[in-house]
Amino acid sequence: MTETEAYIALNMIPKLGPVRVRRLLDAFETPEAILRAGSLALWRVEGIGPEIAAAIAGWEQQVDLSAELGRIADFGAKVVTLGDPLYPPLLREIHNPPLLLYVWGELTEADRRAISIVGSRRTTHYGMESAKKLSYQLAYAGLTVVSGLARGIDTAAHQGALAAKGRTVAVLGSGLLNLYPPENRALAERIADGSGAVVTEFPMLVSPDTQTFPQRNRIVAGWSEGLLVIEAGLKSGALITAGQALEQGRSLYVVPGQIDRPTSAGSNRLIQQGAKLVTGAGDIMEEWAFFSPGELPLATTAEKRNDLNETERAVYDAIGDGETSSDTIVAKSHLPPAVVFSTLLALEMKRRVQQLPGQHFVKLL
Repeated sequence: MTETEAYIALNMIPKLGPVRVRRLLDAFETPEAILRAGSLALWRVEGIGPEIAAAIAGWEQQVDLSAELGRIADFGAKVVTLGDPLYPPLLREIHNPPLLLYVWGELTEADRRAISIVGSRRTTHYGMESAKKLSYQLAYAGLTVVSGLARGIDTAAHQGALAAKGRTVAVLGSGLLNLYPPENRALAERIADGSGAVVTEFPMLVSPDTQTFPQRNRIVAGWSEGLLVIEAGLKSGALITAGQALEQGRSLYVVPGQIDRPTSAGSNRLIQQGAKLVTGAGDIMEEWAFFSPGELPLATTAEKRNDLNETERAVYDAIGDGETSSDTIVAKSHLPPAVVFSTLLALEMKRRVQQLPGQHFVKLL
């Protein structure tokens, strides 16, 4: 038995969970050793009572490991465990990180630079458009957009990242063979087909229920340095995810909503409680530590000019010698507004321009 197979077996034992497995690993060092241990030895570990010890010792009577491995292979998925280099490093640091992730698609090193986006399933046109626009801008700037593939804001966030030809990760509250919601199957296929990954900690046949979604949410919250909430009611699951993000030490960002909309009551309250108000992707990017001066070195004027692609050059040239409004930049560049705003964000990341209050921009030369 390989280490990965042992993790899969442990993950399938009812009521065991990642916290108990970590205690067992402290005692037995490897997942294979845990499965070989006797009930008495297992029982001696803190938090492992007689019921759990018996379940582990008799795991082969309740876990069909070979069948699960067959389902994984037939589906075309792979499994990333806690010790794998592609396991999200920030997720590994939370209190109860998943033992493993079933991955449909590909995880890459680029997915370490990610932003998590959540919001209501019952949303408005404003919320959907905000999610699409912001996820487009963030993905265009090189961040992986992480969300939960749910109806509403999650769906819009994944769609925005795909439209920008960026990367996105969808975290399921079910097994891959019971993908939910079913109408997002085509969206999941697009994500897995070269644009990111669909991931879950649940075995292949697990169906979604009221317990699996809160478990899923801690992964969404823990994957990234920050969580962006777009439209959430007072009883929205997005608020639970926001609470988990704060517990995990993540930065919390919120798009303000209309004060007379129930769908915005929860998100507006988060702003009142200290979350950062977001009106554009630059509000998030400006304070993220991993975009440090060392990673984006300042260049000479000539190098800056030659480093721009055709679209970036057109937008850059549309900015005058002083402060220039975004409307003026759109008019002078003759490009669609969505392209201009995404390109301005890219230019900010390259330290070519700086955004000022009131959607005005200046060149950094």
